[in-house]
Amino acid sequence: MFSGGYPPLYDRPLTPATWFPAYVAAYVERDVRQLLKVQDLEIFQRFVRLCAGRSGQLLNLSALATDSGITHNTAKAWLSVLEASYLLFQLRPYYANFGKRLVKSPKLYFYDTGLLCWLLGIQSADQLVTHPLRGAIFETHVVAELKKTACHSGVPMQLHFWRDSHGNEVDVLLEAGGRLRPVEIKSGQTVTAEFFAGLERWQALTGRQPEDAALIYGGTSSYGRKGVEVVSWQDAGRLVPGAR
Repeated sequence: MFSGGYPPLYDRPLTPATWFPAYVAAYVERDVRQLLKVQDLEIFQRFVRLCAGRSGQLLNLSALATDSGITHNTAKAWLSVLEASYLLFQLRPYYANFGKRLVKSPKLYFYDTGLLCWLLGIQSADQLVTHPLRGAIFETHVVAELKKTACHSGVPMQLHFWRDSHGNEVDVLLEAGGRLRPVEIKSGQTVTAEFFAGLERWQALTGRQPEDAALIYGGTSSYGRKGVEVVSWQDAGRLVPGAR
């Protein structure tokens, strides 16, 4: 989670502290900014860091624009280019009528948690352990890995999330081959009963069978519990049909 997955950090004697500043300066602050024709570097830097602080959260574009000191349309344009540059992506909500009002705003995620940690000012893996955004960063890592695994496997799969106006939520819905699979994501290394609350509410609301559900957590063992497939973060990619 702290180092991320950019190849230069693994095939060269580099550390995140030395590589990410150069990457951000050369690519994000130069190439992307030139593409957007941004004149004020400081405002653009603030925008990118504010996006980092919102990874794993519902996207409120108006609030993001206000906090960045730019217009709504500018924020929308900048976000679009950051998506096209594969720095971040939006996870769309799943629309279905379950008798309750559903949240329609997307959630924002970064593709790489190493870059995310650097933008958030996290300087070590030890600092990440107790960081208040640790859960959001872990969720970002898992969702991004699911998305990348599906892409690399050539699997025609859609990723969504589900949340109603009462705060009931399932972190990811994997939609492939006519099957809709709910997946909950928890950063804790020890599975507790509370981890299953969102999945249980989803099952009660939809009437779907428990064996369709999965829980990805921060531990290293994978097993079944309460009819739910409990999956280590290391094995998360196997939930993607046809993944290699």
